[in-house]
Amino acid sequence: MSDEDRVPDQAAGQDQTADKTTEPDDPSRFDAPPLPAGVAVVVAGVLCGFITVAMVWLSERACDASRGTPNCGALGLPLLLLTVVVTIVLGTVMLRRLMQPNAGMVAFLGVCFTLLVVVGVLSDHLFTPWTVLVIPVLTAVTFLAARFVSGKLES
Repeated sequence: MSDEDRVPDQAAGQDQTADKTTEPDDPSRFDAPPLPAGVAVVVAGVLCGFITVAMVWLSERACDASRGTPNCGALGLPLLLLTVVVTIVLGTVMLRRLMQPNAGMVAFLGVCFTLLVVVGVLSDHLFTPWTVLVIPVLTAVTFLAARFVSGKLES
């Protein structure tokens, strides 16, 4: 047997040992805390709410630094869309890590429901200190509603 014939056998043996260390049944691997489904959705909603508040605050500071006013003008809509997209993506990632079904749909609906409530009801009161707490709570509630809606659509 030549050396060329032995190399693939050795490489195959190395690949098998590499696969054994990354098996999903490895007890040392930690995917997510064992949270009930409702609690996991609320946690993701609260975190998405804080992400939204932080991104809006950073957008205001950036506009204030560049324009001299917290009003972003023509950049307001693109910054709002960026905030929505980033929040949906991070919400989806969080819900997938917490092993929730329909993670993308729940994150999308939860963020959109929050946006509807904020624009429709709270738009006059957005720049008050209490919004730092109200928006995460509202987002948690809308994530629960989105979980309910996605569960109904699934069945």
